[in-house]
Parts: sequence; structure tokens; C-alpha cells
Amino acid sequence: LLAVVAINAQNVNDPEAKKILDQVSAKFKTYKSVEASFVLKMENSSGKALGTKTGKVFTKGNKYKITLSGQEIFCDGSNTWTFDKSSNEVTINRLDPKGNSITPQKLFTNFYDRDFRYKYNGMVTDGGKKMQEIELTPIDKSKPFSKVILHIDNASIYSTKVFEKAGNRVTYSVSNMKAGSGLTDASFTFNAGSHPGVEVVDLR
Repeated sequence: LLAVVAINAQNVNDPEAKKILDQVSAKFKTYKSVEASFVLKMENSSGKALGTKTGKVFTKGNKYKITLSGQEIFCDGSNTWTFDKSSNEVTINRLDPKGNSITPQKLFTNFYDRDFRYKYNGMVTDGGKKMQEIELTPIDKSKPFSKVILHIDNASIYSTKVFEKAGNRVTYSVSNMKAGSGLTDASFTFNAGSHPGVEVVDLR
């Protein structure tokens, strides 16, 4: 009986966590488009730093664009383009809505109700500020990550830490989030004409 109670408890989402996540989703939905800066940090399972990258993310509805040093990723809601500047090569894939990647839309909207179990871990200190911490566990156990830790400040996600099953940990820290201005639909599509000699690898 105790074992059954424990299993059922694991399958019940934390109402306090849901309240916080709903606030994040509601705030994000007030923006027609968003732009933000972020820092991506990779560590191994022991916490040793493997590398850091900085970039920017732009979103509009189900579209997004991510810029990193040496790389740009575009998504128009149906297709993704990954452009490698050093090789002048772009790879095109059809977007899989049920795919394993964590997209900006999944981070900021109410995806958690469908894809994760969630619980509130209380207040923590991150970057010298008090944050609310929420732990997400994927319902689909085939996902390549075992859990995701969110730090939330004023109904905005400050950082997202992904624990990969392979052992690495990837942390996205977001700053300077604001309503995007002048983001047209064309901003989220790769323009081959602007990149003379680009090699196109179409995997659709």
C-alpha cells in the first residue's frame, strides 16, 4: 500500500509549481514577439566546465531564431535551418513538434502540462538573486535528458539547466528579455541569397 501511495504521489503535479509556471506562460503570451540575450554553459557530470557560448534568441508565435558565435538557427514553424558560418553550409530539416529538442517556445509556454511532471523546490540563490526553483521530469522516458531545473524571477525564466542522460549538463541563462520590435516573418527564414556560395543540405 505504501508503495502504491508513493507511486501515485510521483504522478501528481505540484500545484505551487503549476501556479508559478502558469504565471510565466501568461507573461510570455503578452508579448507578440520577444528578443533576449543568453549564455549557454556546458559542464560534465562532475560540474567541470566544458565551454561557454553567448547568443541571442528571437521568437514570434511558433517561429524562432537563435544566433551564436559561428552559427545561426532559424525556424519558421515548419522547417529549421542550421547555418554554420565557418563552412558556409546550411542544413534544412522539417520541424518535429514531438522532437527531443527544447525550443524557446517549449521553455516559455505551457508545454509543461503535456510533457513533464513538475514540483516546486523552494527559493534558491542564483546570480546573487533569490529565485523560485522548479524541477521538471519528462513523462516520456525516451527523452535524452533526465530532468530540467528552472530558476524563475518575477514570472520570467532566469535560467534553465538540462541534465542529459549522457552525463553533461547544459545551462541557459537568459537576460535582457524584452518585446521584439521589427521582427517580420522573413526574419525566421534562412535567406540563401544573402550568403553567396552557401552549400545547402536539405534533409526534409
